[in-house]
Amino acid sequence: MAQLQKSIDKRNALVRATIQLVNDNGFHATSMNKIAKMANVSPATIYLYFENKQDLVNKTYIDVKAEYTKYAFANYNETMSVAEGFEIIWKRIADFKLEESENAMFLAQCDNTPIIDEPSLQEGIRHLQPLLDLWERGKKEGIIKPLSNYLLYAYAINPLSFLMMSQNRGAFQLDKNQLEDAYQAAWSSIKVLK
Repeated sequence: MAQLQKSIDKRNALVRATIQLVNDNGFHATSMNKIAKMANVSPATIYLYFENKQDLVNKTYIDVKAEYTKYAFANYNETMSVAEGFEIIWKRIADFKLEESENAMFLAQCDNTPIIDEPSLQEGIRHLQPLLDLWERGKKEGIIKPLSNYLLYAYAINPLSFLMMSQNRGAFQLDKNQLEDAYQAAWSSIKVLK
């Protein structure tokens, strides 16, 4: 049992080091040696858990995406109205991006650059299925604009990454009122006007 925990701890240290180094230096400047050094393991240890650097980054992305979506959907259930469900999910996503900014920044980099392979991106999208299903229900009910889910995500969710980056740089500080304004703007961008 202690050996298993030690193995889990090493893998987790490698994942944390990968996130920090990719955030600080970018994917290409993050070497396996730097990851091993930061994780306090030998470079050969990485290959016990991951095939290569691409595999390490892909699996880190999937791990973080799973954590992100588990958090985002924790208070949501499918019986909620579309408006209520979207508000709960959006505010949980906002909370994750602002409170777990290191993980959120890593996801933003992965989602906006070609460093993650297509199968891993598709697995990441599957983690968003409850939101995609909510949008589909909203489209059928005439509540959500009949747009591509990519456009809905770009207008309703992606602005949170910009706000997170601005807050991390110290250029902007989101307070409760501004967060509510941001939510209202996101909801207005995707709901059907009546």
